[in-house]
Amino acid sequence: MGAGAVLEPLVVIVLLFGGTWINRTMGRTWGSGSTDFDSGSSTPTTSIKDSLLLDGRPASPRSPRSSRSPSPRLLEGRWRQRQIGLFNSTFTVTTPDTAVYQDRLLSRLLQKFPFLVECWYWALVYWTYQLGRAFTAVTLQEGTVDVARQHALQLIRFEKAIRLFWEVPIQQAFLQHPGVMKWVNWTYSFIHIPGTIAFLVGLYYYTTTRNRCDESQPEVPRRVIGGTPAGPHLYQARRRTLAMCNLLAFVVFTLWPCMPPRLLSDPNVEGPEGELGRSYGFVDTVHGANGTGSVWTQNRFCNQYAAMPSLHFGYSLMIGLTVMVIPLPSHHRQPIGRSRWCIRSLGIPMPSWRRLACLMVGFTYPLMILLAIVATANHFIVDAVAGALVCVLGWRFNYLLLNLLPLEDYFLWLVRIHKPEPTTVDAMGELDGWIDDDDELGGQVLPR
Repeated sequence: MGAGAVLEPLVVIVLLFGGTWINRTMGRTWGSGSTDFDSGSSTPTTSIKDSLLLDGRPASPRSPRSSRSPSPRLLEGRWRQRQIGLFNSTFTVTTPDTAVYQDRLLSRLLQKFPFLVECWYWALVYWTYQLGRAFTAVTLQEGTVDVARQHALQLIRFEKAIRLFWEVPIQQAFLQHPGVMKWVNWTYSFIHIPGTIAFLVGLYYYTTTRNRCDESQPEVPRRVIGGTPAGPHLYQARRRTLAMCNLLAFVVFTLWPCMPPRLLSDPNVEGPEGELGRSYGFVDTVHGANGTGSVWTQNRFCNQYAAMPSLHFGYSLMIGLTVMVIPLPSHHRQPIGRSRWCIRSLGIPMPSWRRLACLMVGFTYPLMILLAIVATANHFIVDAVAGALVCVLGWRFNYLLLNLLPLEDYFLWLVRIHKPEPTTVDAMGELDGWIDDDDELGGQVLPR
């Protein structure tokens, strides 16, 4: 692994601490009362479906929203009500209201550095997933390896049947350029985790920190949106989407282990399946003598037979789609040129420079990751398709994780800590204009 064994964890630590610092509260601390974007709270008369709108779109400014109502505050001084449910069935539960602990030391620390809560969420989701993978790795049986090899060969037969077996020519094309291959190896090994954390830090800053109503932002008047009009709900939904992706991926690779292409070339495997696997000529460019293996993927607790689905691509697709369709404030949505219709002969509306930049970055990042996972022989193309499906399902059904909020309330009550809730500018007045202007750019998938 070389320098990567130290460099990558160091980058992760710097990103988390840096994100905590740049997202600190500059003005007064966040209050515990009603907020414009109450994370997950809803009144007893508002269902979880109404407050989240299960198709992923924001509520209309003319429709009732839980954030318009007073937050469900103290019941008998120490309790609150939350609604949980599945699809159209909901019911109310009573949980501790941790606002009574907001003046304690750790609670004040979280009020000053609210991104520490996000660091905790990331660590909880990531290490729960990694511990699950480690358990499957240490309990791995020889028969599971054989099954994983059979599944990989089945994928090759399936890709050949649909004429999608492009992995070998793609890798051979990159192997002809050792300098490029080196950067592809680095991309696969070191972009996945640091890139995802950098995205979360930036999205939190843009959706939450820049929109705080109690702090003036550079060149932005007080109580004017400095970030995206989507607000903190967009960040919270994307964080939950990552958690759902991990959960779905864990279920799939536990029930259907699959060997990555690079392991099919194992010279120690005997029999027709071993000969068939070696015949494709896959090369392990990452974990070889001149490779750049990651500390996260090259250890004895890593499950090497979890290629299906590819979370490398699933994460990158989620990031790319979020960047592409992220709603921009009105002063960043001015079309290119003096006219709304820059190409009059074709009648094609041209978006703003910032929207074009979002589209370019959002498209390039998952494409780069896709090429990396295939060129390094760590995933089949079908693995990436499965990763995309996991991303879509996580995006669509991430609201289900809000049912865990009562458990979080009890946990925070046990440790006597109050989690701050952001007080942000009410951006709903801008959403109508954004949906009308940018719907063709994907505004219809704006999550709550």
